Amino acid sequence: MAFQPIYDAEARRVWGYEALVRGMSGEGAYEVLGRVLPEQRYRFDQDCRVKAIELASRLFPADEELMLSINFMPNAVYEPAACLRATLLAATRCGFPTSSIMFEFTENEEVVDTGHLTNIITEYRKHGFTTAIDDFGAGHAGLGLLVDFQPDLMKIDMKLIRGIDTSPARQAVVAGIGGIARELGIKVLAEGIETEEEFRVLKAAGIRLFQGYWFAKPEFEALPEIRGFVTAA
Repeated sequence: MAFQPIYDAEARRVWGYEALVRGMSGEGAYEVLGRVLPEQRYRFDQDCRVKAIELASRLFPADEELMLSINFMPNAVYEPAACLRATLLAATRCGFPTSSIMFEFTENEEVVDTGHLTNIITEYRKHGFTTAIDDFGAGHAGLGLLVDFQPDLMKIDMKLIRGIDTSPARQAVVAGIGGIARELGIKVLAEGIETEEEFRVLKAAGIRLFQGYWFAKPEFEALPEIRGFVTAA
């Protein structure tokens, strides 16, 4: 696993870290996931969760309240309660609070049974986990999915973020997403920030949480530091 920080612009501090799958030779998540066969997805999903929790419990400073964000594949979850057993056991064994764990699901792969996804979210919340939609505005993660259920947080896809400082259309779309999120009580995170201009426009639009290379690149089994001048921005 590699870790990338999530920055809280209002509190001017790191809010948490996303755990990202990496190959043993540094391969990225898409390359690794491309080698996972359908019949291996459940076991792979479970092992990634446990690994992320084990590493975070070792790396996260004990005196800081930080969120650990873990990606999961909804279609690999056959029964929500059963699929959480290994996660809960790992959290207990490592002394890692479930309230500090966020599960984010990406909809590059379509969820054909939204009722099943709703059951997953409901079960996860019973145990104190936070839930998030990743890549909102791309693939299958759109308004139709948001109508069926509401997560705790949505991550606006980088395709809507890139060059937003010079794109009135992107600014209007993101402002609309922010308004919907506020009405539904959902937090918003802008991901894929690569420039100061993107950050400032989004911050002015009322977005509080950020993630991207402009803040820090992921580091393998380590916690990268936020760029020093960001906290003063």
